[in-house]
Amino acid sequence: QFLDYLFKLVKQRKIELPENSYTTSLFNRGSDRIIQKVGEEAIETVIAAKNKDKEEIINEASDLLFHMFVMFADQGIEFSEIISNLQKRHSDKK
Repeated sequence: QFLDYLFKLVKQRKIELPENSYTTSLFNRGSDRIIQKVGEEAIETVIAAKNKDKEEIINEASDLLFHMFVMFADQGIEFSEIISNLQKRHSDKK
């Protein structure tokens, strides 16, 4: 699945820190900057939704998801942990 691939790529960038990589620049600036970017992208996604701009919602939600992946990697959270939690929540409601 593409999301698994993307998360693995983000984690790889955290380890290798290749030059000229936006992801590397986020990790180098630290947790506070990463968290700030997640907040910014969340707000931009909400504004796009409020404006009912489908294309902008897709763009901003993509940015938000990417920055959340960077935050997960920074915090030592596996994407599989998020998926497992969502699955558990869903199964608890049956």
